[in-house]
Amino acid sequence: MKASIHPAYYPDAKIVCACGNEVTVGSTVKEIHVELCSNCHPFYTGKKVLLDTEGRVEKFKGKAAAKQAKEGSVLGKKAKTEKRAKAKAEKRAAKQPSALIEE
Repeated sequence: MKASIHPAYYPDAKIVCACGNEVTVGSTVKEIHVELCSNCHPFYTGKKVLLDTEGRVEKFKGKAAAKQAKEGSVLGKKAKTEKRAKAKAEKRAAKQPSALIEE
């Protein structure tokens, strides 16, 4: 390897966050400034806040509530399939004359 083409390596380089947290790592840059780190990032701290500026969440909840009120309850795929099968069975039974009628 050529000696003059590689950047200088700093084993004690500092990463400084906007929140004030400092981390020491190895890097080719002596000091690095970042906006977010593991101490202040919402994903790592658990303080994630849902920002809904256009009301999309409320709009979705409203549609879901209206659909639930219309149907009575929101059915899953399995429940819908069972409901259709029951309706078909009742329809077939209504079409066929009853063989058990006693006179």
